[in-house]
Amino acid sequence: MSSTFQSLRVFNYRLWFLGAAVSNIGTWMQRTAQDWIILTELTDQDAAAVGISLALQFGPVLILTPMTGLVADLFDRRKILLATQIAMGVLGLALAWLYLAGALELWMVYVLSGLLGVTTAFDGPARQAIVSELVTRDKMSNAIGLNSMSMTGARLVGPGVAGLLVAAIGAGWVFLINFVTFAATVAALLAMRQDELLEQQRPTGKRPKMRDGVRYVLSRSDFTVVLLGTFVFSSIALNVSIYLATMTEVEFGADASEYGILSSVVAIGSVAGSLLAARREQPRVWMIGAGALAFGIIAMAAAFSPTIWVFGILIIGFGVSTILSVNTANAYIQVNTPLEIRGRVMAIYMALVLGSNVFGGPLLGWVANVAGPRWAIVVGAVGGFVTAAMLLVWWLVTNRGRLSWSRQRPWRVTVSRLAPLTPNRTNRSS
Repeated sequence: MSSTFQSLRVFNYRLWFLGAAVSNIGTWMQRTAQDWIILTELTDQDAAAVGISLALQFGPVLILTPMTGLVADLFDRRKILLATQIAMGVLGLALAWLYLAGALELWMVYVLSGLLGVTTAFDGPARQAIVSELVTRDKMSNAIGLNSMSMTGARLVGPGVAGLLVAAIGAGWVFLINFVTFAATVAALLAMRQDELLEQQRPTGKRPKMRDGVRYVLSRSDFTVVLLGTFVFSSIALNVSIYLATMTEVEFGADASEYGILSSVVAIGSVAGSLLAARREQPRVWMIGAGALAFGIIAMAAAFSPTIWVFGILIIGFGVSTILSVNTANAYIQVNTPLEIRGRVMAIYMALVLGSNVFGGPLLGWVANVAGPRWAIVVGAVGGFVTAAMLLVWWLVTNRGRLSWSRQRPWRVTVSRLAPLTPNRTNRSS
């Protein structure tokens, strides 16, 4: 088995990977169908309503972070995930029942989105931190990359299937399928060989607190800039679902099938980005900035696409660049965090990544309503540029680096590191 898939040699990780893959497909099917019915059935092409739904799904992550990160460090993460996966399945079933009964209204979607957000707040830190119990440290970066490939592979299959099924049999059956897929994750968690699980390092000594994780993050300038950069990138640039839904419906006048296809096209690039990230044993900060910069350039071009086909080709780069940046940030934080505090640090990471939608979703939805979908993508591109600039400035300051370029070829920029400072020498007189 190649180094890209080395973690799949581990039985428990292989179970987790396969179960999560099935569940992730169902989740993306539901998200695609839900965004579509909000835009086309429950409102009159109101992109802001889609943004509010996203904010309600991810807002509780910000509010509950002080609790959920500590829970992931103190309690059995496998049992936490069993509870959250069952709860998510029940919420999917409720959405399906309300829609099929013809009783679903926008406020009900908001309520279910909020409850899903509460569940996600507990699910996220445990989901991230459990990887350290399934594989050894030398496989950690690879396992994180494969986890993301599972998610992005689901983005490849889920939205495309959802778009076709919404057009063929209706969104309600898509929601019901999502409910069924959660059984795969539950079965995987129950079937794990407990004697092969690596010991969960729980906090020792004084009473553990969430602020211990905050202190650790603030004590490291690399963690601080990576998390702030990821927050900016996630909140302003990463709301791809809003770009796709509004460009499909408003700008190009296409239907659910084309929306599903475009979502799958993004996921093709996402799988490629996941594989690139998984191949690197040691994640680097520069890769985070490179992915953000690439997204900014591609998004700026996509914003002015003359046809849906040109747009579809360009958004492959959305997937490659976003996943390369976010996956590398995830792996960098996990690999470099002590096991006994990893749940709390990953809770901060999840709060910034998922909670960013509280700000970004409504903002981009409002821009799409007021100025049009193309300008919403331009705003997203700016988010990519700002993130790349933050990471570059940090590198230049901490490494005493400098930028240089030739007058003859100013487009060719060279980044170099200066010689380290040496202490001043003074003459001593006796």
